[in-house]
Amino acid sequence: MQCFRPRSRKDQVDKTAAVVENRQASQSQQVRRDGGEGGEAGTKQDSKYQLSRIMRPDDANIVGNVHGGIILKMIEEAGCIVSTRHCNTQNGDRCLAALVRVEKTEFLSPMFIGEVAHVTAEITYTSKHSLEVQVKVMAENILTGAKRLANKAALWYVPCSLQNVDKIMEVPPIKYASAEQGEEGRKRYEAQKMERLETKARIEEAVPPPPNPEQHTVGFSQSSLIHLVGPSDCTLHSYVHGGVTMKLMDEVAGIVAARHCSTNIVTASVDAINFHRKIKKGCVVTVTGRLTFVSNKSMEIEVLVDASSLMEPETGNYRAVSAFFTFISLDKDNKPLPVPPLKIEGEEEQRRCEEGKARYLQNKAKRLAEKERQQ
Repeated sequence: MQCFRPRSRKDQVDKTAAVVENRQASQSQQVRRDGGEGGEAGTKQDSKYQLSRIMRPDDANIVGNVHGGIILKMIEEAGCIVSTRHCNTQNGDRCLAALVRVEKTEFLSPMFIGEVAHVTAEITYTSKHSLEVQVKVMAENILTGAKRLANKAALWYVPCSLQNVDKIMEVPPIKYASAEQGEEGRKRYEAQKMERLETKARIEEAVPPPPNPEQHTVGFSQSSLIHLVGPSDCTLHSYVHGGVTMKLMDEVAGIVAARHCSTNIVTASVDAINFHRKIKKGCVVTVTGRLTFVSNKSMEIEVLVDASSLMEPETGNYRAVSAFFTFISLDKDNKPLPVPPLKIEGEEEQRRCEEGKARYLQNKAKRLAEKERQQ
């Protein structure tokens, strides 16, 4: 009888990486044959990607609104695919694009069960070691053929070598339609780089709520979710997909908003999501959400993601991701409802509330300016 040695996890990973590398190498050769030897990277075909999926009942809340976390996960998947494909059009180590930041994401129109989400991702700027991806989500009613813009977002990725996750690869440059377009992209790159550093410098602890908090206080609606990172959550590097983390964050923020309002709530927007550190397979992540500011019709919720390794407890807890989500309350006809005012307790909550109000007014001014430009 012939015996076979069972495959180890390392054998499977090595084989998967080899298959990916061989497939990408053949694709790169095909690109060079199609475009000629010495052709530049960053063609329209390389820098754009679209995926589509019908929204199912398990994608939505109890009244049929698709969860914002589902949309965020699809946005990240499209961004990862177009970034990874682009970064492997040159010779060198094969690599996988890792999400490091999501700019403000606008949820312009709710999506419902039975509609098709068309997610289009396009690379709009490249620096030496990172690339910006602009994503738009169209919602299609397949019964009538009507389409509308549902979401738009901007994401930043860095390519990590499959051989060494800590090695950041160089990004092939793209062609810009004009010098002005390249300069605008450079300004966006510098701005997000500065904001990431500022966010990292002001990391705060997630304080547990007091016992028996009063309704409509921060402590009353504060919520946490604990998740063990498994293989299905991870990339080939065994680190968590950015989209998986964003989905968990949206779920916690939604619970906070629902506890405060006791109504149907939906994601309206997400301020910049900063990925400070990687989360490895086998880690336990604690996702905590707390209200920071409430206007007449919206709620700002700060979401913090902390991680700790079960296998390396000496490393301790660390802040992996942070962001601010904005939710609105809706009636049965999907019309906005007034939001109960937030009761502030203590100087720390007052400080966070004032900072949240400043962000709210700043975002409101940006929306008005954008509306004027479009008119």
